[in-house]
Amino acid sequence: MHSSILEDSPNARINKTILDRYLALPLEENIVQATYVWIDGTGEDLRCKDRTLDFIPSSPKELPIWNYDGSSCYQAEGSNSDTYLYPVAIYKDPFRRGNNILVMCDTYKFDGTPSATNKRKSCLEVVNKCIDEQPWFGIEQEYTFLDFDGHPLGWPKNGFPGPQGPYYCGVGANKVYARDIVDAHYRACLYAGVKVSGTNAEVMPAQWEFQVGPCLGISIGDDLWMARFLLHRIAEEFGIVATLDPKPMPGDWNGAGAHTNVSTKVMREDGGIREIEKAVAKLSKCHERHIRAYDPKEGQDNARRLTGKHETSSINDFSAGVANRGCSIRIPRGVNDDGKGYFEDRRPSSNCDPYSVVEAILRTICLDE
Repeated sequence: MHSSILEDSPNARINKTILDRYLALPLEENIVQATYVWIDGTGEDLRCKDRTLDFIPSSPKELPIWNYDGSSCYQAEGSNSDTYLYPVAIYKDPFRRGNNILVMCDTYKFDGTPSATNKRKSCLEVVNKCIDEQPWFGIEQEYTFLDFDGHPLGWPKNGFPGPQGPYYCGVGANKVYARDIVDAHYRACLYAGVKVSGTNAEVMPAQWEFQVGPCLGISIGDDLWMARFLLHRIAEEFGIVATLDPKPMPGDWNGAGAHTNVSTKVMREDGGIREIEKAVAKLSKCHERHIRAYDPKEGQDNARRLTGKHETSSINDFSAGVANRGCSIRIPRGVNDDGKGYFEDRRPSSNCDPYSVVEAILRTICLDE
């Protein structure tokens, strides 16, 4: 790790222990600091701001609708900038602790219609149509740590690390970087109530992954977006950047995805492999539509990643196989042997909107659209 670079980050230079004196100040029990979190107009980045409540909410419906300057978030014109935040999910705040909360929000325009990057509303409508099928999702979120200068953390500044091979699930200072952030993020997610199920170092040095799920329906999107917020917020304190770019380094290096594991109730029951195969057949007929839904630039980002190399399929072709990480859809070996379980869609990019991914999959495999 290049300390001279990290010292260039203003956040890394701040003495973090000073804040503890103020976080320890007592507050009245009914006073709650609520951090509203939302997706901005890029469809990738998150914003947040805080407000004080004089009660402890038990449901998002109890929280006030709020607004913000959409013109500063690529979501409105300056002449009509008010954009509205509708709370949809509450999480415990791992930074302030106590009764303080993080609030995931939908965004709406002045006329009450969803903003362009509010994919949750239409996703929820689709989920509700399919809820009797009990769709479960688990997403493997890959990401990469960068120095403050935008270079992968721990990489030589005038060269490259050794070839890929020893880094995946690696142990040792010459194989993995910034495990402190990974462990802090893991613990913060568990505290907050995000259904994080694991984490590991990935194939490219400075690349990591965490998994969220299994979650029923819309909650996979809420939990993944909040997990991303926590990742960026914690990395901020260390003066390190966490990027979700699906191909942060060109060349012979793995990209980053958001492999999505999917099952319905019948797939999880005995003989469910037949239902999995039916779902794969449906997905094979809608490949282009799914590619457009699987990254915020409608396939342009994924075109850099889905090359048919580095454990990916080609963006131009649909494929499926058992235990094959070079396919669009992978059926795990254990699922094939058991005759039931789930399938993995390996196409979504690391910077995908999980709401868009869930909606596309359910429209295809459950609603036959």
